[in-house]
Amino acid sequence: MAHTFSSVNPATGKEIGNYKATTAEEADKALKQAQKAFEGWRVLTHKERGKLFRSVAAELKRDKERLARLATAEMGKPLQQSLDEVEKCARTFEFYAKEGPRFLRDELVETDARKSYVSYQPLGVVLAIMPWNFPYWQVFRAMAPALMAGNAMLLKHASNVSGCALAIAEVMKKAGAPKGLFQTLLLASSEIAGIIARPEISAITLTGSTEAGKKVAATAASYIKKQVLELGGSDAYIILEDADMKLAVKTCVDGRLINSGQSCVAAKRFIPVKAVRKEFEAAVVAAMKAAAFGDPLDRNNKIGPLARVDLRDALHRQVEESIAKGAKLLCGGYLPEGEGAFYPPTVLTNVKPGMPAYDDELFGPVASIIEAKDEKDAIRIANDNIYGLGAGIFSRNRKRAEEIAATQLQAGNCFVNSFVHSDPRLPFGGVKQSGYGRELSIFGIREFTNIKTVFIN
Repeated sequence: MAHTFSSVNPATGKEIGNYKATTAEEADKALKQAQKAFEGWRVLTHKERGKLFRSVAAELKRDKERLARLATAEMGKPLQQSLDEVEKCARTFEFYAKEGPRFLRDELVETDARKSYVSYQPLGVVLAIMPWNFPYWQVFRAMAPALMAGNAMLLKHASNVSGCALAIAEVMKKAGAPKGLFQTLLLASSEIAGIIARPEISAITLTGSTEAGKKVAATAASYIKKQVLELGGSDAYIILEDADMKLAVKTCVDGRLINSGQSCVAAKRFIPVKAVRKEFEAAVVAAMKAAAFGDPLDRNNKIGPLARVDLRDALHRQVEESIAKGAKLLCGGYLPEGEGAFYPPTVLTNVKPGMPAYDDELFGPVASIIEAKDEKDAIRIANDNIYGLGAGIFSRNRKRAEEIAATQLQAGNCFVNSFVHSDPRLPFGGVKQSGYGRELSIFGIREFTNIKTVFIN
C-alpha cells in the first residue's frame, strides 16, 4: 500500500485530506525534468522571466479566496491573515518581475583589463524545504528570487500542509510555467538526504527549526552544496523608559499574536526597563486577555488554533516547566476543553535564565516578560540567547534607538518602534543559531547565483 500524508484541520481535529506520497520513481523523474527545465529557463532574458512572474501574481490574486481557505483549514491561520499572505506572495512576484533585471545586471569593475565585470549566473536546481506556519509565503519568498535568477526549484513542504504544497504547483502550472520548472514532492523528512545527494540538486534553501537546519546543513556540506538557512528565533523587544507606552504595548502584543504566535520572527521576549515594567506588564496582560481565540474562520477571533495538537501540548509543557522554575503566570496557561489545538494568550513574568520561557523558542501565543535594570542591562538580556533572527526597541529618542538597533543588538533584523516583519525590498535572515544567508531584496536573489568574474584582455 502506498504511503500517504494526512491533513487534519487543527480547529476541529478532523481529517480534511489524504495525499499519496511521491514514489522513488516519481522523484527521479521530477529531478530529471527539473534539470531539463533549468537548461531552457536559464537562457531566457530577465525580462522574459518577468512575464511568467506577472502571470503568477495574477493567478494568486484570482484564486486567493480558495488558497486562503485551504491554508486556514490545514494549519489554522485566521482567514484574514491567510488572505494577506496570498496577496503578499503576489506582490513579491511583481516586485521581482520589476526589479530582478536590475538586481542581476552585469557590474563593470575597473581593473587593468580591457574589460572586467561581475556576472550573476544561475546555479541549477534548488531544493526548497519549507515549514507549515506560512505555507505559501515561505515558498514564494524563496521561489521568486531563485527562479528570477534562472534556477529551477523542487519543493519538499511540511506534510501537514500537503494540500497547500500541491496548490502552489497548480498555481505555477496555470500561470504558464515551463514543465518541470517548479515541482512539489510529497516526501518524508527521512528522504531529504537522498534528494540532496542527487547531482541535479545544486543548492538548498530551508526554513525551519534549528535542529532541522543542522541536519540539512551537515548533509549539504558533505556534498559541497550551497545552503540558505532561516531557522528558529526568540525575538527580544526592549521597552525603554521614554517609550510611547501605548504604541509599545499594541506593537508587542500584535507581534506576539500574529499567526497565532507561530512565527520564527514573532515578538517573544519582552524586556521593559525597571522604571516602566509594572505599567507595561499590566497593559500587556489586559491586551492579551482581550484577544479572542477560536474558530479561524470567524473574523472576530484574532487567534486560531496551533497547527497541531502535539505542538500545542509541547508549548504547554514549556509554560508549565517555566512556572515550576519560578516564572509567574499572569494570564492563560491552560489547555482549553473541547476539540482542536487551541491555546489561550498567555503571559509569564519573572522569567529567568534556565527557564524554557527565557532560553528557548516558544512557538505560540505566549509572552515572556523579563525585567531589566536599565538600558545597558536590557541590551545584555536581549543578546543573551542562542538565536539572532529579529529584535525590536521602543523609545521616543529615535536617534539613540537607531544606534542600539544598528550596532548593539545581535540579530539580522532590528526594528525601532515597530514589530519585525519581512519585506521583499529588504534582506531577511538571521545570525547565531537562527541561520545564515539572506532571502529577499538584491541579497536574496544573489544567494543562488554563481557570482562570476569575467576578465578580458
